[in-house]
Amino acid sequence: MSDDTPAAAPALPAELWQRLSTATVARIGLARAGDGLATAPLLAFQADHAAARDAVWMPFAPEVVQSLLPSFTPLVVSSAAPDRATYLKRPDLGRRLSDAGRTTVAAHAGGYDVAVVVGDGLSAHAVHSHAAAVIQPLVQHLTGLSVAPLVLVHQARVATADDIAALLGARLVVMLIGERPGLSSADSLGAYVTYQPQPGVTRDADRNCVSNIRPAGLPPDAAAERIAALVRAALQLGLSGVGLKEDTALALTPSRGSERLR
Repeated sequence: MSDDTPAAAPALPAELWQRLSTATVARIGLARAGDGLATAPLLAFQADHAAARDAVWMPFAPEVVQSLLPSFTPLVVSSAAPDRATYLKRPDLGRRLSDAGRTTVAAHAGGYDVAVVVGDGLSAHAVHSHAAAVIQPLVQHLTGLSVAPLVLVHQARVATADDIAALLGARLVVMLIGERPGLSSADSLGAYVTYQPQPGVTRDADRNCVSNIRPAGLPPDAAAERIAALVRAALQLGLSGVGLKEDTALALTPSRGSERLR
């Protein structure tokens, strides 16, 4: 009998794997010991997995963000999810403010162009590390627009910002929120831009997202520039989401001409 089993592909040289691994944080070319991973990559995987779990459960500390933004006087509120366990099991409660939070926010209602909201999401670590670094340049880029008081939210989901914008009377809302942690990115911050948000009505397709905001991804200052371009374009065109493309936002940003956003 002939053996029709195809021959195994030749292994890539170790030097090539080493060069490839310097270009990505993805787990490629990992050393093996028998049928399993070698000790070093196995321990690294376990450490990253623990960091991701810690990021999800880390309590949000608004004072960390406040200390980095001394010129701001933010409102600190909570969603309707009373604790972290409930937040993770009941996403619907995280999408709306608590009664006390609604009262606090409604007391600052006005006719604003933009509201900026910061929520812990699934990584308070990301918010503690990068939110202030985005907000400072973002507000500078929004000169000439009326900006509502900054709002910091415990147990927040993206849609929590819809509730807040409606209560503040803001035409548009920017939500900065901790993204679901990955095994190589427990500190990734996301930004969602929504024009005329309506609680319970606005869909994911109605939002523009700027993701992976962190030094190893999209740097905070570059993210602030990109978010501001989307904000101004959304206000000018009267839309956000799938109908608003980055190139359109950039073309409407006078200081950058037709250069593509990095």
